[in-house]
Amino acid sequence: MSEYRGYKGSSLEFLKNNQISVGSSVKIQADIDYSGIIMPRYEHSDDKHIILKLKSGYNVGLAVAKIEKIEREQIKEEKFEEKRHPEKIEGLPKICLLSTGGTIASKVDYRTGAVTPVLTAQELNASVPELTKIANIDAEVLFSEYSENLMPEHWLKIANKINEYSTSDYAGIIVAHGTDTMHYTSSFLSFALAGFPIPIVLVGSQRSSDRASSDAALNLIGATKFITECNTKGIYIVMHQDENDDAIACHVGTRVRKNHTSKRGAFQTIGENPAFIITEDRIQKNFSQDFFKVKEFQPKINLDTKVILIKYYPGFDSAFLDNIIETGCKGIIFEGTGLGHVGKTLYKSIKQAHEKGIFLGMTSQCIDGRVRMTVYESGRDLLELGITPLENMIPEVALVKAMWAVGNSADIKEVEKVMLENVASELSD
Repeated sequence: MSEYRGYKGSSLEFLKNNQISVGSSVKIQADIDYSGIIMPRYEHSDDKHIILKLKSGYNVGLAVAKIEKIEREQIKEEKFEEKRHPEKIEGLPKICLLSTGGTIASKVDYRTGAVTPVLTAQELNASVPELTKIANIDAEVLFSEYSENLMPEHWLKIANKINEYSTSDYAGIIVAHGTDTMHYTSSFLSFALAGFPIPIVLVGSQRSSDRASSDAALNLIGATKFITECNTKGIYIVMHQDENDDAIACHVGTRVRKNHTSKRGAFQTIGENPAFIITEDRIQKNFSQDFFKVKEFQPKINLDTKVILIKYYPGFDSAFLDNIIETGCKGIIFEGTGLGHVGKTLYKSIKQAHEKGIFLGMTSQCIDGRVRMTVYESGRDLLELGITPLENMIPEVALVKAMWAVGNSADIKEVEKVMLENVASELSD
């Protein structure tokens, strides 16, 4: 039964005896007094505890045996109401906001206390009133998914939708996106839409909107300010610079990755400072020349997912690589050790892959630095076997670029050439 979802045994009996169900607002006397909403439990949880969402937004587990008293709290039910479209102000720049889901597009379900990805793009816009003073925003929902559920076919849909606005009067495009795979999406857009005439900014949040520490609003405000105040183009990710609310970082979409699971400053530009730092009163530019050298916009919105990223480790069985080769794989990106190495036990399989016309690229497991395969004998051997060193390209970015390159060319030599071209600042100086 949904009204007792996840509860069983003694915890289920406790709730029923007190006429309490999932979604009830309650007051509890135990070691201290608690107030909040009864949350559902996981199916395989024990039967000794109930879960309470506190008004701070955090959840706490309470042992049923230690609860002295529980009573339903008669409070006015808080609801997220659909707001009217913000009034447009003449003279402000126009921005298109596309929502794909994720924490930034989540709201609290006040029946269960759960946070769900159902906030619409229009709600997202209307829930941050500061935006109306910066730009006139048109909002649209593409889909409502956590980013771990976004697949390459979603990247294509996002790119095709954005491409529809290449000749529009928008000052820029904002894509609300979950953080876990945001740098994969930003990488694909960087290649597929290289040279796009206006900036494209992906923005997310590490903390959901029901928490006092939520970064959703400030990240969205930062993205909007960046588009309206910076005369630039390219694809970027905009997130908190650190745990404070003083600065928002703007990262080039092919030079960034998520380096922390939960901190608000989880995203970092690899090997250098973020392209821009956005504060309340200014935007600091951290580079002297244009990151994006593609002058003419010629969209190439295609890809082939028959590319794999392999993280090498001691003991990696060459049979795994042989099996991958036999699947019809068209590209392999190695995440090698140090300057770009894998063990010699893989040499025979790598040679076979090269002879079959599979693109082979080498990146490094090291967070920073460049692949240098001419320094040691093992690296030189791998070069002879047909592996292409990919300088300081981030492994995930190299994977996405290879999907894009293979999807736009059937010729292995052309793929090799494209992989070494600096299309969207994926290779940095």
